[in-house]
Formats: sequence, structure tokens, C-alpha cells
Amino acid sequence: MSCRASLYLIGLPGPRVSSGSAKGCIMEIRHKIWLEKNGKVVFGPGRDVLFKAIDECQSLNAAAKKLGMSYRAAWGRVRASEERLGIKLVETDAGRTGMHLTETAKKLIRQFDKLDAEISALLDDANRQLP
Repeated sequence: MSCRASLYLIGLPGPRVSSGSAKGCIMEIRHKIWLEKNGKVVFGPGRDVLFKAIDECQSLNAAAKKLGMSYRAAWGRVRASEERLGIKLVETDAGRTGMHLTETAKKLIRQFDKLDAEISALLDDANRQLP
């Protein structure tokens, strides 16, 4: 029988801890980050993947299909992020034949990925020190 004990660093109000008591349990520190404004998600792992797919496909419809999402769900997430941030993250091409990310969106993705990588590296180091 195996078990996993994890410390979830998810944000406020504080970390949640669960642990197993079976011998040989693997203890691991984990995390998930996202950006919020007034308690509403602005950007996180799901939107990171969505915006990268838009950048790759140069189309919201193609990006949604690639991710197994409806166009409406994808557009809703893009629109919500733009409204909450108060900035444009995507622009439609001339003739409305495609879509591309703004430079601001590309910078947001880079900063989010950098933050996630730094936190992951910190937690990887901490995981190596766990008993």
C-alpha cells in the first residue's frame, strides 16, 4: 500500500497539510500559482496554456480545438483576463482571419513562467531535504 503526504502551497489563508502514517510514504511539497484581481482569476496555468496555444495556432478557434475547449469557453477566458487587467492581450488580424498575442500578453506569459520555474526550483530543493 502506498501513500503520499503533500504540503499544498496554494495561497491564502495558508498552506494545507495532509500526511499519511504508512511506512515508506513519500512526502512532497507541491504548489499551484495563479494571479487574481479582486478575488477573480486573471491568469494561471490554464490561461497560460490557452494563450500559448493562441500564439502557436494564430487563431482562437484552432487553439480551442487543440485544447479540447469550446470557442465560447476560450473566448470567455480571454475576455475575462482582458477586462480584469484592463489591457488587451490579443488582437485580431486584418480581415479577422486570425488572432495574435499582444506584446503585453507575451510579457505576462514570460513573467508567469519565470515565477513558476523559480518556485518549482525552490520547492525541488526543499523536497530533496525532506525526510
